[in-house]
Amino acid sequence: MKPENKDSVYIIAEAGVNHNGQRDLAFKLVELAAAAGADAVKFQTFDARKLASTTAPKARYQQQTTDAAESQLAMLQKLELPRDWHAELQAHARANGIEFISTAFDGDSLEFLCSLGIPFFKVPSGELTNGPLLWQFARTGKPLIVSTGMATLSEVEQGLAIISHALTNDREPASMDEVWRCWSDEQARNHLHGHVTLLHCTSQYPTPFTEVNLRAMDTLRQAFGLEVGYSDHTEGLLIPLAAVARGACVIEKHFTLDRSMAGPDHKASLEPAELAEMVVKIRGLQGALGGAAKAPQPSEWDTRTAARQQVVAACDIAAGSRFSREHLTTARCGGGLPAVALWERVGAVAGRNYRSGEAIE
Repeated sequence: MKPENKDSVYIIAEAGVNHNGQRDLAFKLVELAAAAGADAVKFQTFDARKLASTTAPKARYQQQTTDAAESQLAMLQKLELPRDWHAELQAHARANGIEFISTAFDGDSLEFLCSLGIPFFKVPSGELTNGPLLWQFARTGKPLIVSTGMATLSEVEQGLAIISHALTNDREPASMDEVWRCWSDEQARNHLHGHVTLLHCTSQYPTPFTEVNLRAMDTLRQAFGLEVGYSDHTEGLLIPLAAVARGACVIEKHFTLDRSMAGPDHKASLEPAELAEMVVKIRGLQGALGGAAKAPQPSEWDTRTAARQQVVAACDIAAGSRFSREHLTTARCGGGLPAVALWERVGAVAGRNYRSGEAIE
């Protein structure tokens, strides 16, 4: 799941359902994600009839970006990624130097993705509370990236407890009491470390800046001690960059060929040039973050020598004189005693004559 450089932010270009059911567009999105420099391109794999009932309503944003009279089921059926495209898309991604991944929304789709050797799974926000499917995700043994949009902290903990149970048991729990008994075992909880990454997320498309709440990333990190990232649905580049500056190790961002296209997610997506710009800026930002040590950088040493002041004579001083405070001051002279040594020289005997401005030895 992580790139070769463990300190590098893992960038997932979320194609999602922005292929609009068009095969050529799906393949084009793979190429665009690779050209932008993302680590992975992600689609969504589902059987619409298993995902939504005939009476399931659309979210408000879906009503605004698609035919409001159309059911959620009808919308999803047009956005399914056919199974016979998957292996070809995966091969196309590999040929373009990018990882192909997809999110499953039902058990059969998850089993199908396992057969393709998907390296890790992204659990969508809507399935965080779907205990049976979440347990199945964890039983694959693959690393998990878990989105937490719409969730309370207690729901995140419940999800992690279910994952922990699946990682330590080979049969489904008979009840949540069994899950919580497992969660009370520290060794069971420790299975999550290095295996699960939590993504903070706001499930609104697009997300207004006032509802991003990036500090929740800190809450997730502190509460569970796991790596955290951010799944972004805002417009523009500001928020994913801010998330990286706040410590996100994974960034997921929707992208599209054209934001004006019909479909539920296009409006909250980046266009190709913007995706490439985001990747470049994240790579630059992660370099700027550096390490935790506060120390001079290699390029600073010359400036340090030129900019620091040393102890110098404030006037002419005769050999054998005792330095008084009035005899001494500081100035830049490129070498000599550091300025903080001035106080210690007061009262010492001058070993030779000094001219005004000359560095004190």
